[in-house]
Amino acid sequence: MKTLSLGISTCPNDTFIFDAMVNGKIDTSNLAFECQLTDVEELNRQAFDEKVDITKISYHAYAHVSDKYILLNSGSALGFNNGPLLVACDKQEPDQLKGKPIAIPGRFTTANLLLSVIYPWLTERHEYLFSDIEDIVLKEKAAAGLLIHENRFTYRDKGLYKVADLGEEWERQTGMPVPLGGIAIRRELGNEIALKVEKILASSLDYAYNNPESPYDFVRKYAASMDRKVMKKHIRLYVNDFSRDLGKKGRDAVIILYEKGVAVNAIPAVRKDIFAGYH
Repeated sequence: MKTLSLGISTCPNDTFIFDAMVNGKIDTSNLAFECQLTDVEELNRQAFDEKVDITKISYHAYAHVSDKYILLNSGSALGFNNGPLLVACDKQEPDQLKGKPIAIPGRFTTANLLLSVIYPWLTERHEYLFSDIEDIVLKEKAAAGLLIHENRFTYRDKGLYKVADLGEEWERQTGMPVPLGGIAIRRELGNEIALKVEKILASSLDYAYNNPESPYDFVRKYAASMDRKVMKKHIRLYVNDFSRDLGKKGRDAVIILYEKGVAVNAIPAVRKDIFAGYH
């Protein structure tokens, strides 16, 4: 039995996908997973130091570690109509925010990369924990905030207004799904193990789909403060066909994101062989 360290976020989409894999509900082919759950920006930073064998990672952060990790084709968060939201206390246009402070959920989040690609003139950015950004804007500590995860569903109730949906703008420009987060595995573990983990992860998602109530104890454990309806909305939004298999369209979307990121000097050029099984 080989044990691999695994880092995932506490977000419902990750706990839903990984539940069967980490909690002994499916065959894991003589692999065991030592799982830690934390904020995705912390996972990003751990990947920079190659501290975890397998990790959830923002696609932005992956651009900085493509020499150390390779991306799996399963487990990702991509899709349509699920991009980060730029919100403010009143209705305004993005160009009205030029020179004003923007609260972002981490330097290496894909939300921040999308902001660089779509509105490169919004350069006054300050990092906060993603769950604090609504309050930061409401307290006028920032002129606007970039929301990710479940805060997409709660900002209106708190009196905030949408300035822009970066997912909608990305889709308008590219016609592609917006790539948010992926699953990466250390290159030195080899392609055979990478493909095995990829298959296990797809099976874990299949188990969740076929036994839809089974993952919810695990999901609730790490999202205890979240309303069950919001949990389910979150999962429906971020878990989809791209989560089981990126496919050509998903892989192309990731590559386009990197091409655009390099063009605005937001990320370094990535390797060509970034997907497991594709060289």
